[in-house]
Amino acid sequence: MVIYECIKIFTLKGDRRKMAIIDVSIVPIGTETPSVSAYVANIHKVLEKYKGEVKYQLTPMNTIIEGELPLLLQVVQEMHEVPFENGISRVATTIRIDDRRDKKSTMEGKLASVQAKLDQN
Repeated sequence: MVIYECIKIFTLKGDRRKMAIIDVSIVPIGTETPSVSAYVANIHKVLEKYKGEVKYQLTPMNTIIEGELPLLLQVVQEMHEVPFENGISRVATTIRIDDRRDKKSTMEGKLASVQAKLDQN
């Protein structure tokens, strides 16, 4: 128990985690029609449960989520399960993680950085 507590204290003191950003695309395979908007809407209900804990942005092709990485992975797993809960037998989920630990990184900050460079030209 003492070793566990020492590791826990060291990890907390040396933890350099900042906010991670995940880009996730969840594709239900074998739907009755080519449209998947109803599935996307149901998947986004998971994100609504975490409002205040994570930031998210729906785009035409994916969803971007910002927060602490362990929580984000939990959220993505819950999102991945939604099509199965709605009768789909196969789901393809693509996840891309931006986990920068040398400084705080946010969705807004990344966009502002690019915009500032565009404004210089």
